[in-house]
Amino acid sequence: MIHVLNVKDLQFQYGMQPVLKDISFQVGQGQLCGLFGPNGCGKTTLFKCCLKFLKNQGGQIKVDGQDIKNLRIEEMAKLVAYVPQEHKPPFPYLVKDVVLMGRTPRLKSLFGTNKEDRQKALGALKLLGLLEIADKPYNQLSGGQRQLVLIARAVAQETPLMFLDEPTSALDFSNQIRIWRIMKQIAESGVTILACSHDPNHVSWYCDRVVVMNHNHILREGPPREVITESVLDEIYRNVCAVRNLDEARMVLPKEVARGNGARKHNY
Repeated sequence: MIHVLNVKDLQFQYGMQPVLKDISFQVGQGQLCGLFGPNGCGKTTLFKCCLKFLKNQGGQIKVDGQDIKNLRIEEMAKLVAYVPQEHKPPFPYLVKDVVLMGRTPRLKSLFGTNKEDRQKALGALKLLGLLEIADKPYNQLSGGQRQLVLIARAVAQETPLMFLDEPTSALDFSNQIRIWRIMKQIAESGVTILACSHDPNHVSWYCDRVVVMNHNHILREGPPREVITESVLDEIYRNVCAVRNLDEARMVLPKEVARGNGARKHNY
């Protein structure tokens, strides 16, 4: 398998405080990989190092076979798209124009976008179900709607790798599931996705692989069924979670709920 993201022995610290310790993992082409772990474990810092927002003090990060330390900003923009957890718009751009901005690294003319760029942006709007609000000002949307627009912009950017930081945190349950389905669809088209999430059920249901972080290092990584287990969750959350099968669906529940709902217990 071709590894689009390859992180090896990554080290980072703020001053004398270590934040990332010997981080190593790979994500293959077309895989949807969840980055999972508690607050303060280093997930956001890992994202920032992979995006060159921060400079790591040790180790190596390769994207599509290229060491990112050798890449210019415009080269990175053709390889990596980024969807932040939240974004406060400074200007009243229309939704369709925000999505079209994703085409900036692909511009072939000094005179701006062309027909192909507009078609790619239109396709992204359709994929995210945003055509009805395409002509609305971006800064008048709800937080959840803005998140959908940012994901559409990343899709329009057409990179081999996408980073999404808590992509469903501002969405209602229906849109959370829709976004994970869309991410799965994007990955199946060949794009590699690393998505940071605090929801063990989301990463368990939709991800091909999961990287679990705790205390600034990788605790476990692999397929969700092997990684999202009671023993791993106990180490992270201290005896809070239970893993159960409910009518063929694998669920992470609070232990007091699991004890009271008659779910079939398995030794995970």
